Amino acid sequence: MRAVGIILEGGKSEKLKDLLVKRGIPAMPVGGSYRAIDFTLSNMANSGINKVAVINQYNCRSLLDHLSSAKWWDLGRKQGGLFVFSPYISNNNPFGYRGTADAIYRNINFLKRSNEPFVIIASGDDIYKMDYNKVLEYHQQKQADITIVCKDLKGKDVSDYGVMILDEDNRLKEFEEKPLDPQSSIISLGIYVIQRTLLIKLLEDIVSEGRFDIVNDLIVRYRRKLKIYGCPFEDYWRSIRTTESYFDVNMDFLKKDVRDLFLNQYPYIATKVKDEPPAKYNPGACVKDCLVGGGSIINGCAEKSVLFRKVFTGTNSYIKNSVIMEGTYIGNNCRIEYAILDKEVVVSDGRELIGTKGNPIILKKGSVI
Repeated sequence: MRAVGIILEGGKSEKLKDLLVKRGIPAMPVGGSYRAIDFTLSNMANSGINKVAVINQYNCRSLLDHLSSAKWWDLGRKQGGLFVFSPYISNNNPFGYRGTADAIYRNINFLKRSNEPFVIIASGDDIYKMDYNKVLEYHQQKQADITIVCKDLKGKDVSDYGVMILDEDNRLKEFEEKPLDPQSSIISLGIYVIQRTLLIKLLEDIVSEGRFDIVNDLIVRYRRKLKIYGCPFEDYWRSIRTTESYFDVNMDFLKKDVRDLFLNQYPYIATKVKDEPPAKYNPGACVKDCLVGGGSIINGCAEKSVLFRKVFTGTNSYIKNSVIMEGTYIGNNCRIEYAILDKEVVVSDGRELIGTKGNPIILKKGSVI
C-alpha cells in the first residue's frame, strides 16, 4: 500500500477511572486476549501498510511492553517496520506533546524520511476491522485533500464525539467537537487520509502559530479552504471512552457475529502471543456463554462473562455479566455480577461484588478484597 500509518495514543480519560492508573487506553485488555491497539495495528498491517508509527505519551509502559516485538503484526521488517515514539525533552521542546498535531510534528522526521505519498492517521482506542485500501481509493476518487472516516449513529447520543455536517457529495461543511447541541448524527471516527507532503506543510504552518490540535486547528480551521470529505463506514465500530463503553465492548465479544468478524473471518486481528496451556474446567464447573483465556482454572460457575488469562475461580463461586482480567484470583463461595476486575485482583472467600447494568463495580489492579 502506498501509505505510511500513524497511530495516536488516545491516552488519558477520567471516565475510565481506576482502569487507567497504570496504562493508557490503547493497552486496555479487550475480548479475552487482545489489547485495544491490536485492532488498529492489525488493520494497518492487513491493509498492506508496512511502515507504522505509534505515538504515545500517557502511562505507556504497558503499551511499550506489548509492542516489544513487531513480528506478531508482520511488521518486523528491514524496509519499513514498527516505530514507537514517546515524548522527549530538549531545549526547543521542554514539554510533553501539547496536542495531536504537535505529537506528529515532534516526530515529523518520520514523515520526511518516508517515500510513500499518503499518510493514514488513526487512534489506538477503537475496536473495528477496516480495509484502509478502500478508504484510500475513496480519497483518490474524490480528489480530496483530507478524507475523514465517519459513521452515522442515528438515535444515539453523539455529544462526546466530533460531529460532521456533510453536503450531498459527502464534502465537509461544518465540524464541531463534542457539541452541546449536535446538529447531525454523523461522527468522525478519528481516521484520516492525507497526502504526506500536504500533512508536513500543514503541521509546520499551524505549529509555528502555536496551534497543536488536529481537529480544532487543522480540520475545523481549514474546512472551507481544503477539500475535506467524509467516507462512510457501516460495519462494527466501538470506542473505549468510559467504563460503560469498555464493559459493553467486552460483552459484544460474546455475540457470535462480533466474534466471527474478528476471530474467524480473514484477515484476522493479531496480538502478542502468550504461551499458556488451555483453560482447565474442574469437576463441578459450569460455564455458559463466556470467553475464557488460556491458563485459567475454573471451579465454580460463570455466565455471560469475559475471563482473561490465568484467572482462578474457587468452588461454588458465581460470576455473571463481568470482565475479569489476567491473573485475578476469586475465592470460594463468591458472587460477582456486573463488575470489572483489573489484573491480579484477589477476592477472598465469601465476598459479594454486585454492580448494576451501566454502572459496574471496578477494582483496580492488584486490589485485595
